[in-house]
Amino acid sequence: MSKRNFILLIIILFIAVVVILGFFYFQKGPTSGGEGNEGTNFISRFNPFGNKKPTIPPPVTPPTDVSGYQPSSPTEEIKLKLKKVSSMPIAGFTVFSKERLKEVVGVTPNPTLALPLTGEGKNSKTTKPTPPLTEFMPALRYVDKATGNIYQTFTDKIEERRFSTTTIPKIYEAYFGAKAESVVMRYLKEDGRTIQTFIGNLPKEYLGADATPDNEIKGSFLPEGIKDLSLSSDSLSIFYLFNVGDNIVGTTLNLSNNKKMQIFDSPFVEWLSFWPNNKMITLTTKPASGISGYMYGIDTNSKNLSKILGGINGLTTLTGPNGRLVLYGNDNLSLNVYHADTKISEPLGVKTLPEKCVWSKAGEAVYCAVPKMIDFGSYPDAWYQGEISFSDQFWKVDIKTGNATIILDPATEVEGEEIDGTKLALEEKENYLFFVNKKDSFLWELKLK
Repeated sequence: MSKRNFILLIIILFIAVVVILGFFYFQKGPTSGGEGNEGTNFISRFNPFGNKKPTIPPPVTPPTDVSGYQPSSPTEEIKLKLKKVSSMPIAGFTVFSKERLKEVVGVTPNPTLALPLTGEGKNSKTTKPTPPLTEFMPALRYVDKATGNIYQTFTDKIEERRFSTTTIPKIYEAYFGAKAESVVMRYLKEDGRTIQTFIGNLPKEYLGADATPDNEIKGSFLPEGIKDLSLSSDSLSIFYLFNVGDNIVGTTLNLSNNKKMQIFDSPFVEWLSFWPNNKMITLTTKPASGISGYMYGIDTNSKNLSKILGGINGLTTLTGPNGRLVLYGNDNLSLNVYHADTKISEPLGVKTLPEKCVWSKAGEAVYCAVPKMIDFGSYPDAWYQGEISFSDQFWKVDIKTGNATIILDPATEVEGEEIDGTKLALEEKENYLFFVNKKDSFLWELKLK
């Protein structure tokens, strides 16, 4: 081999070795030699056969989301403010406070509460079991219009359960008294003309036993032909009007002891009564379009009758809890408040009937079902007779300031639902507003808070 060829061979071999070492270096990547550069050997970086194992890079932790955002589950139930309560048309309802077992989530049983084992002596130390936690929650009772059966449910969790099986067909109206422990049902006898009024006592319930569906309602009948009936503000008594000869007589009845007392007598027989507080009962002449109406108050202690309001066409009224404020309407459905102490009337700026309103517990505001549109007609006759039906929104009106605030439009909450609200009622803490839809007599619940 010539010297020139030998030198070329050496050069080619050197280039091949450099290429191979470079290939393995870039395939392997740099390897950390620990803290800083201690123990790092420059030659070892190019040694593909070194004894050190390749270092696995640590897993990458995704950044923490501190915004608090949580995506909603596609199966999450939409909580509506407005809910239908009854599954049938009803004749009347009440809201009351009812005790129930409190649901406690994630509680670990306490072993010290276990009963002693067989054979353990009297000296064994045991702890008395802790009674279950209970709570009082607002509940509803209502009467099935077709059968007279009573149903009930809690307001925060609608679970309709039948309470009684006593059948009285075609109930026209119903009232619950004595804190929902008695019921008054009104209906027509078979002749289709005579009004029958039945008062029944409801069986007492025991904690955890409210699933009993076959309770029997026992009671008695009031005189036939009672023209009007109202419940006291504490629900412990009723006031009713019935004809005696050519006159009409007003009588109070205590639902707990059945004590009766006549407090009113009049030759004029067309009255509507209301019992706003224990000191007074109001009587308003039955309204008619174009006819002047009058309102009177009966002192329940002295039995004296005094005029409160009058000379208003188509007068309908709803007295506040203190008796000094009267919500009233006329035959053009303008809603006003009358101050009985100052004799001053103030318009509230909304059009509806007092029968479509309820006073707040403090008597400082009213909640009303207000028609979106009022068709031409003779009011309130056309509404009473069912010739005209409304599609309502729900409003709250502050009596002191006159501010009116819309609470809800049912059409936006429940698609396609039109409500003509009547028989409005509030639960004690004013968290819920209840009403009956006059279009079909179903009971509804509106959550306010």
